[in-house]
Amino acid sequence: MDQYKHKLVLVDDIQFHLLSTKERFRAKYDIYTAQSSVELFDILSSVLVSAILLDINMPEEDGFEILKKLKDSEFYAHVPVIFLSAKINRDVIIKGMSHGAADFIPKPFSDLEFIDSIERCVHPERYSANKPVILAVDDNPAELQTIHFFLKDKYTVYTLPDPGRINDLLTMITPDLILLDCQMPVVSGFDLVPIIRNIANHEETPIIFVTALGSIDNISVAMHLGACDFVVKPIDELTLNEKVAQHLSEYVMRRRIRDFTPR
Repeated sequence: MDQYKHKLVLVDDIQFHLLSTKERFRAKYDIYTAQSSVELFDILSSVLVSAILLDINMPEEDGFEILKKLKDSEFYAHVPVIFLSAKINRDVIIKGMSHGAADFIPKPFSDLEFIDSIERCVHPERYSANKPVILAVDDNPAELQTIHFFLKDKYTVYTLPDPGRINDLLTMITPDLILLDCQMPVVSGFDLVPIIRNIANHEETPIIFVTALGSIDNISVAMHLGACDFVVKPIDELTLNEKVAQHLSEYVMRRRIRDFTPR
């Protein structure tokens, strides 16, 4: 029996892009093509698809408008939508994720980028197992969406927009690292550190502060409380990944040394 192929819809107003991408990946996926939302919804009415790949810049309706139509539909809201664009930046990511985009693929893309994004969307269970767990706490949903997008490939990322619920959440998950916004109403990131340290299994969890106020005073207070580092907003993807990887590695090494030290 032939191996099952996931069915995808590729939406782009440029015919060449549709045909070349379809030919490029036809051995792995069944790809249907559409040049407008009308053609897209016509396909969706008769084909059970696993994901939709959507170009952002199109003349009649852009990708954001089409995405909104999909998410407003009771029949298609569950279908993962991946944006394709030559202009993937922070603003596009924030706007796309706030509208419900599952992922973003920058043009031009490699075969690995294309396949990896699709597989993460259609098989999320395969990608979450055994990943380090990151918890990001920030009262700004857009910042949480950015952090999630920057880290989701390597980590299982939980986001918490209400810092007052930190106790409840930490009884359900055990993050390997916590990202805390400094300036939040009611409960600040500085207030959260002693709360976290008093919760079982989080006495030594690495805490990185994320803030727009990277002053010496803030850094000093954070380090005194037990934070291990700072990331200054607007968040740079490379810097965030480097600092998270560094402190996770150091944390794992400390645990190994402690576990193998005779008592």
